[in-house]
Amino acid sequence: MEFAIVPMTSAHLEQIEALEKICFSDPWSRKTLEDMVSNESAVNLAAVDPAGLVLGYISLCRVLDEGYINNVAVRPEARRQGVATALLQELRRQGGELAFISLEVRESNQGARTLYDGLGYREAGRRRGYYFHPKEDAIIMTLELKK
Repeated sequence: MEFAIVPMTSAHLEQIEALEKICFSDPWSRKTLEDMVSNESAVNLAAVDPAGLVLGYISLCRVLDEGYINNVAVRPEARRQGVATALLQELRRQGGELAFISLEVRESNQGARTLYDGLGYREAGRRRGYYFHPKEDAIIMTLELKK
């Protein structure tokens, strides 16, 4: 599958809003997505195919030397084709000055947990009842970049 990782812009938001509704039981609002793109402390990347279709995206907020991934989403038909891996690797490359990158993942999302584990993220904790629809714990996974 051919795609490029590019900085997310407001031009991507309509597709990302639709992707949110496909991928998440509690999708982010358009206003939240707009705020995310305009946040100067954030890194927002999109995976875009040659026709301009957004295949996936990732968003990270920086707090001093810490990175917190807000969302990772990939279109169902583009999963297991390297999109999420490419997004995570580019995020890591751009976050070189960070001490760590952390994220939450549904406990039942074994595919994502395996992906993150394969990229060096390690289980660091649990947030009980973090997710709704359905109610579920989140597993906190962290990638140490500096020691």
